Amino acid sequence: MTIYFTADTHFGDPRALRFDHRPFPDLDAHDEGLIEAWNAVVAPGDTVWHLGDFALGPPPERIAEILGRLNGEKHLISGNNDCPATLAASGWASVQAYAEIVVDDRPLVLCHYAFRTWNGGGRGSINLHGHSHGALAPIPRQYDVGVDPMGFRPVDLATILISRRRGAPRSRP
Repeated sequence: MTIYFTADTHFGDPRALRFDHRPFPDLDAHDEGLIEAWNAVVAPGDTVWHLGDFALGPPPERIAEILGRLNGEKHLISGNNDCPATLAASGWASVQAYAEIVVDDRPLVLCHYAFRTWNGGGRGSINLHGHSHGALAPIPRQYDVGVDPMGFRPVDLATILISRRRGAPRSRP
């Protein structure tokens, strides 16, 4: 079982195509491309922490359909664009605004938003976030795990930690 992280999928949200210049011709291709990329790396027995802005705009049945098509046990850290239908969807193992977990002996602080300081930050804790779509200047032990900077797919902690190395792969659909 692998633990993955992602954020800012913005399923059903046409603004993602305009504001983020995502490489999809239309919203249907966007949503299908993200679903395919997710399922290409996440197996049914894996866990995914989605750090907010899952969907905005689709009706509740479409949100449930998308969530049901995505592999893995899914946890939502709510974002500013997660509507009530997203928060209430039955496919989430948990829904919360903030979480602290440990993966591979590393303490992680999960929130949709980037922090200037966070619990354990001075003792090696890592802050994973979304919201900024890769636009924030990186600081030590803080990573934007959104689909825009992470190649449009969920990523594991090892991939996150090497993502800033010179020459690190940046895949796009």
